[in-house]
Amino acid sequence: MRLLLVEDDPKISAFIKIGLESNNYSVDVAYDSSLAERLALSRKYDVIILDVVIPGISGFDLCKNIRNNNIMAPVLLLTSLDSIEDKLTGFNSGADDYLVKPFSFQELLARLKALNRRNGDLTIKQVLRTADLEIDTSSRKVRRGGKEILLTATEYKILELFMENREKVFDRMLIAEKIWGFSFNSGTNIIDVHINSIRKKIDKDFTPKLIHTRKGFGYVLGEEE
Repeated sequence: MRLLLVEDDPKISAFIKIGLESNNYSVDVAYDSSLAERLALSRKYDVIILDVVIPGISGFDLCKNIRNNNIMAPVLLLTSLDSIEDKLTGFNSGADDYLVKPFSFQELLARLKALNRRNGDLTIKQVLRTADLEIDTSSRKVRRGGKEILLTATEYKILELFMENREKVFDRMLIAEKIWGFSFNSGTNIIDVHINSIRKKIDKDFTPKLIHTRKGFGYVLGEEE
């Protein structure tokens, strides 16, 4: 398993690199965003471990750049920023997981194994289809009626969740737990904002409509309502 570690603190990067290599991982290290981006675009990695505060652009922006270049290796963010807003920024930038410093090395190993396993599952699934909507889970490209639909990283994750569970109703709390790993307070409308954006992209100009609201219950994807 080959990893890219982006961490500007020499002591932390050395500690992580030695620990990972003792567990049979191959690790490349980058100390700034410029080198990290070059490595990510030129080499194939199973997982990218990315610190948020690094020289150059932030880890959030670097993650966006990586995703915009169609690099789909799982990204694990490392940061001392632990507010819900920071976590949402990380996930919306395209990250797959978020580990707050300080952390135990055993937890890091567990997160890496889970990400690699999840990535393997996506490769096996390949293409998900409902009506004329399809998702290629290896490239994370979405098409409807043969037309490519551009989604944000979070929109893609929500749509993939729906496509994997067609006809299953998801309430806002369950969507938040599945996508971000934690729930929001009842006053936030962030889930509705993302769902509305997805609808505009995949349903507005197409028939049949695929994402439906079940009042009092949540959202469901299916060909009929």
